[in-house]
Amino acid sequence: MERRERYSAPILVLELAAALLALLFLTPFYFIIANSFKTLGEILINAASWPTEYNWDNYSKVWKQINFPLVFTNSLLITVFSVAGIVLISTMCAYRLVRRPTAFNNLLFNALVASMIIPFQSIMLQLVRVTSLIELRGHMYGIVACYLGFGLPLSMFLFHGFIKSVPIEIEEAAVVDGSSPYGVFWRIVFPLLSPIIVTVVILNTLWIWNDYLLPVLVIGGNKNLTTIPLGITKFFGQYTKQWNLALPGLAIGIAPVIAFFLFLQKYIVEGITAGSIKG
Repeated sequence: MERRERYSAPILVLELAAALLALLFLTPFYFIIANSFKTLGEILINAASWPTEYNWDNYSKVWKQINFPLVFTNSLLITVFSVAGIVLISTMCAYRLVRRPTAFNNLLFNALVASMIIPFQSIMLQLVRVTSLIELRGHMYGIVACYLGFGLPLSMFLFHGFIKSVPIEIEEAAVVDGSSPYGVFWRIVFPLLSPIIVTVVILNTLWIWNDYLLPVLVIGGNKNLTTIPLGITKFFGQYTKQWNLALPGLAIGIAPVIAFFLFLQKYIVEGITAGSIKG
């Protein structure tokens, strides 16, 4: 007969602490949703109260003023191309570094890992100069190339740890059966990386979709490539802040990525744990 664990006081305290912490992190979402239906005057009088009337005109005004279909499409294309490139390049790079542990490959791996500790703010000016020099600024392929450069180190590090857990005997058996090196990777190894691939996709999607600083540096004044974070800044001027429009913009901007995260969240812990402790 299995022994049932007792519900002790320490467990109760931990559960209460976890619930309070969850409420703390959900508080910003409450302020965004509640105030997105208010007028500017109501927000300034009492931002913590629930709206007495639901002002749906805020959402329609935001939709038109920032041209939401355009900014949504730009954010979606930039995110999809960037994440797809990060996954493809980092998986192949990590596989090569793991299966060919030469001195040069080990040096390259250490250099990529070390690059993760460099603050982005320390290279902003150089980034603007380089992207202008090679004509990447103001183009979608320019911002995608920058995201590839900044997203590869962490993604490659996660794949590197996960690939170590893949038995090499499986690959050797595929080679004996006549499979080419590319066939071994794409038919055998790549499908086995699905847990960590989902993790990398989620982490990079959340980062790229919500990023403001890199697009404002690389996209510049090209209004045809305005993303959702850049579009929302339209409601913040030097002397006025249109909170009644900015908050609805935030709500409709984060809704797709929250839905995407909730749909795939169960893979995050599984993928990160497997990539960090195996091998």
